[in-house]
Amino acid sequence: MARKIALHLLFWIGVWFLYIYFFHYNSEDRPYVIWFSSLLMPVTIAVTYTLSYFLIPRFLLEKKYGKFVLYTFYVVLASSYWIVLIIYGCLIFLKKWDASNIPPMIKNFFFVIILVYLVAGLVSFITILNHNFRTAQKNKELQNKILEAQLQLKDQELQYLKMQIHPHFLFNTLNTIYGLSMKRSAQTPDVILKLSNLLDYILYQVSKPGVSVQEEIEHIREYTELERIRFKETLKTSFHADSIDPDIQIAPMLMIPLVENAFKHGSIVGGFLSVDTTIQYNNGTLTLSVKNSFLSSEENGSKEGIGISNLKKRLEMHYPGAFELKSSISENSYLSSLVIFNLDNNHG
Repeated sequence: MARKIALHLLFWIGVWFLYIYFFHYNSEDRPYVIWFSSLLMPVTIAVTYTLSYFLIPRFLLEKKYGKFVLYTFYVVLASSYWIVLIIYGCLIFLKKWDASNIPPMIKNFFFVIILVYLVAGLVSFITILNHNFRTAQKNKELQNKILEAQLQLKDQELQYLKMQIHPHFLFNTLNTIYGLSMKRSAQTPDVILKLSNLLDYILYQVSKPGVSVQEEIEHIREYTELERIRFKETLKTSFHADSIDPDIQIAPMLMIPLVENAFKHGSIVGGFLSVDTTIQYNNGTLTLSVKNSFLSSEENGSKEGIGISNLKKRLEMHYPGAFELKSSISENSYLSSLVIFNLDNNHG
């Protein structure tokens, strides 16, 4: 506050010296010029602050142009009246009605009022610029806050979707173990061990923003092995995956829903459930294709479960406009495919 007052005082001292400089032109009567300039200062200050701190913020910036013009006109009339009083007051008390020696610049009423409003106009212009700058700064801060809130909301939604994946995936896997334990299968320990590996992946990897595509592939391979144990001799699977650079990353658990869907909604055709999984990577494009046996008469094969629904939402969050998720039904088969582009650029 003290700094602001000091700046204002320095400014008005500068204006006072400016008045003396202009009014002293072609005149040797320095005392008269000093008195006139000093008396003109309160009028200049009043006009300037009325415009800058009242009329402009209350009417001009609020787009009340009619009232702004009207009240500005009143200010001009009032200031003109006081300037005339100052001119005649100095003439009466300092010159005893002798106008012959009055400095020529002071005699010119229009020059005096123009000089006053040049000062007021300069301060008003600076006020408007300062207001625009503060408004732009506040808008930028508001936009940053909105963006930050949107990012936080997006992250919360993503975490929520990830949390939904866990119980959905675990429910299906635990069903497998339950079935084996009921049969007292010798494979139960092996299945538990594989599930332990999958749980380790879920608990410690799924919270990361990105994991190696190769890790995802091994995760799918583990899951396929679990399903092979569950289905025994009624399952036929083929699994092909390219060897992919470990530096290429992807958001965790994006591919497993399609594979899981194949086992969940696939049909036994000719005595077997067939699931063929192919994972390819070429020039930044990752392609996952999952084909399973399917009877078109079975409606459940075409239903979209929570896994696929969440998959779409997560893909839209991680890879907006850079993925394709398709499915098609042909004779005795259901094909799902996921393509993610530009993985070499964003690395998941």
